[in-house]
Amino acid sequence: MESTSKNFFKDLSVMFGRSMRHIFRSMDTINTVCITPIAMMLLFVYVFGGAIETGTENYVNYLLPGILLMAIGSGIAYVAYRLFTDKQRGIFERFHSMPIARSTVLWGHVLTSLISNGISVVVIILVALLMGFRSSAGILEWLGVFGILGIFTLALTWIAVIAGLAANTPDGAGAFAYPIVFLPFISSAFVPTDTMPKVVRAFAENQPVTPIIEAIRNLLANQPVGNDIWVALAWCLTITVVAYLFAMRVYKKI
Repeated sequence: MESTSKNFFKDLSVMFGRSMRHIFRSMDTINTVCITPIAMMLLFVYVFGGAIETGTENYVNYLLPGILLMAIGSGIAYVAYRLFTDKQRGIFERFHSMPIARSTVLWGHVLTSLISNGISVVVIILVALLMGFRSSAGILEWLGVFGILGIFTLALTWIAVIAGLAANTPDGAGAFAYPIVFLPFISSAFVPTDTMPKVVRAFAENQPVTPIIEAIRNLLANQPVGNDIWVALAWCLTITVVAYLFAMRVYKKI
């Protein structure tokens, strides 16, 4: 145990490298994650954008935060699938028979999720720039945006870990991501919440995605974020901690 503890970061680098090689050998994973959000962005900006009143001159500026969250929601499904595959192939048993820190097996997948989703986010932002997206945000505001997206990705990734370890089929491993992907539709991602019926508006304004979107949108516009950023961080950190604890509990039973 002493040796395992001392070599934690060395073990982690090995697990992270293994997981990243899977990504680079199958770049279609990132491409697939990007295609649907970009298609949604094109559809809403060029087809529906002229009919949607958001109080902003450029609809792509309003839309982008929600599209980024949808992309992350799609990306974490692959984490669950890869973990399920490792479990089915007996990879965990092989690693557990070695003198390595057990948790590094999971952390390798988690760190890979952060990197791969980060790449997807950058690709989507570049496409948005081609579509006319412009931001007056400074370096600190951009760091805040990527920080929130990173914590959001971390929170969803640990949920994906639970799904991947607990699923009985590949489809079951990735199915949990569907509600997460569609959650932005019932939020302020596409239209202001004050245009919604009362019941829908109440849900939209009190679910995790809306304050995250509003915080990112205000940071990109270099506007005061108010309480949205604290509510967003509270949601993300709470989900991360709870999901991590449950994920480790499920992992110990394998």
